[in-house]
Amino acid sequence: MAETNPNSRLEAFCDGVFAIALTLLILEIKISSPATIQTTHDFWLALERLIPSVFSFLLSFAVILITWANHHAALKLVHKSSQPFIYANGFLLLSVVLIPFPAALLGEYLFTDHAAPAVVLYSAVCGLQAIGWILMTLSALTPEPLTRNEKSTLEIRRNHKYSYFAFAVYTACAIAAFWFPQTIAIVITFIWIIWLIVGINIKDE
Repeated sequence: MAETNPNSRLEAFCDGVFAIALTLLILEIKISSPATIQTTHDFWLALERLIPSVFSFLLSFAVILITWANHHAALKLVHKSSQPFIYANGFLLLSVVLIPFPAALLGEYLFTDHAAPAVVLYSAVCGLQAIGWILMTLSALTPEPLTRNEKSTLEIRRNHKYSYFAFAVYTACAIAAFWFPQTIAIVITFIWIIWLIVGINIKDE
């Protein structure tokens, strides 16, 4: 029997990777060792020290969730596959599975004097994800469109252009984070809030 959706295995694989990346985020939220907590006040202080990690977790959860939603919508616009398209998806997944690492660094060092490398790396991974979208949308359009119809092709092209814009923004953030890490962390948060609200959501047909 012919496979009705040639991308069904690809989508299932990608969904599994997204789910694992989301799960790994929570593993980085750890309270201090019980040996360092002698009183209830110590316990509250330990919880207070988790605030940066919780912020990083929520931000990164939103990043991965928005990426998954857009990826899910993008695959609805194509009805064929190709080797370049599969590998472009793999590159996008690479940017997703990398997120828990800079997220952990962000939670650990955001409010310290060593915040710059963490924010630079976080911005760089967001930029890497933009490259993943550039490659994925490009491979869906060339050398021959994998899209369902002209409407789908236009939607993929629109998001291809947005991906270049996202890459430029995150590259600028990564550079600026060397000098203004906390400010850039706030900027990145607002960027993803915008993506969440109006974003680059790919519409269904």
